Amino acid sequence: MMLLHNLKDAEQVVSFVEAVKVGLGNNQGVFFPQSIAPLADVDALLELDFVGRSSKVLSHLIGDEIPQSTIASMVKNAFNFPAELVKVEENVYCLELFHGPTLAFKDFGGRFMAECLSVFNEGNKTTILTATSGDTGAAVAHAFYGKKDIDVVILYPKGKISLAQQKLFTTLGNNIHCYAVEGSFDDCQAMVKHAFLDDEIKQRLGLNSANSINISRLLAQVCYYFEAVAQLPSEQREKAHISVPSGNFGNVCAAMIAASLGLPVAKLSATTNQNDTVPRYLASKEWAPNDTLESLSNAMDVSKPNNWPRVQFMLDNDWFNYENFYSHSVGEDETKAIMQQVYDNGYLAEPHTAIAYQGLKQDLASDGVGVFLSTAHPAKFKESVEEILNIDLAMPKPLADALAKPCLAQELVNDYQVLREQLLAKLG
Repeated sequence: MMLLHNLKDAEQVVSFVEAVKVGLGNNQGVFFPQSIAPLADVDALLELDFVGRSSKVLSHLIGDEIPQSTIASMVKNAFNFPAELVKVEENVYCLELFHGPTLAFKDFGGRFMAECLSVFNEGNKTTILTATSGDTGAAVAHAFYGKKDIDVVILYPKGKISLAQQKLFTTLGNNIHCYAVEGSFDDCQAMVKHAFLDDEIKQRLGLNSANSINISRLLAQVCYYFEAVAQLPSEQREKAHISVPSGNFGNVCAAMIAASLGLPVAKLSATTNQNDTVPRYLASKEWAPNDTLESLSNAMDVSKPNNWPRVQFMLDNDWFNYENFYSHSVGEDETKAIMQQVYDNGYLAEPHTAIAYQGLKQDLASDGVGVFLSTAHPAKFKESVEEILNIDLAMPKPLADALAKPCLAQELVNDYQVLREQLLAKLG
């Protein structure tokens, strides 16, 4: 059985099923494994298909708490779309994670978490409360849409995510309830955390979080790093340097878990936009978040990343070597220039992808092999991509359909008590 301890309260130790149901631990701490055993034969795993390999990786991580056959069925339902590795230039590849229903990497974690809760819920009422800086909202909304006994409440910063991102989740209705908050993503996140400290709300609503703080989402993301390395030419697998566009730091945390399992990851780059709390911390050893700045790469507009304690735990306990972990920030003008450079070289990258590319190029050894992540389809940032690159972007059908529908979100002031009243009136 996988045991997870609360990184802010060592006394709280839970199983995987408990961690998925609870979401956040005491004192708003995140759950994390006390140890991870390496996989026995990674080379053999890399020869399997994506779903088969992912089932084995997740069964190994979770242990015997859930039958292997159940995990295999959950993975088959959740991962019904590919993660594609595309060669961009010599020894540099892009892992495209936007081929799911909401065209973003969070489809992997969101859909696996929905499978978990559907299996674990046993008919009890559950309310998913989550904040989104862009893609989480759509992935979670679509993953849980129409699921029995589950309501979803999504908070997002009004006017600070792209219209395409917003319409993918604010147009669904049914069991999906959305609020446009007057404030930043961090303000939304703070209200979510406040709700989890509110015992009455937790009990009456059966509260759970679907952010990347939920361990089920995090473990699902481990799987596509194995898929990336599996698609590399076998002679290049030992040198893989992976660059992850980083905001809440869940994605790079998953890459680090994959490395701990024995995946040959030589180096990791966690590249941020101008919200540079982590790069500054690694340079100065002083944790000093600034106010969150709006940027082209809005899904990374996070100055207090919730997953950093997990990353720090792995670094401090030598699960991954500090010397092989890089974090740089990329400014707005540089992001635009990199988008143009990558496009001129024949690949279309939206802002988050361009930042991951730049982070990789900055640290890639001359004999290294690099993989940078593309976490969202360029059309999700149609306005900025078209303006920066002076091109016309075709709109994929899921986005075109969503954009044609009316927004059903309610506006909300940045006040937890107002949110509390709304939730009790609607769902209590």
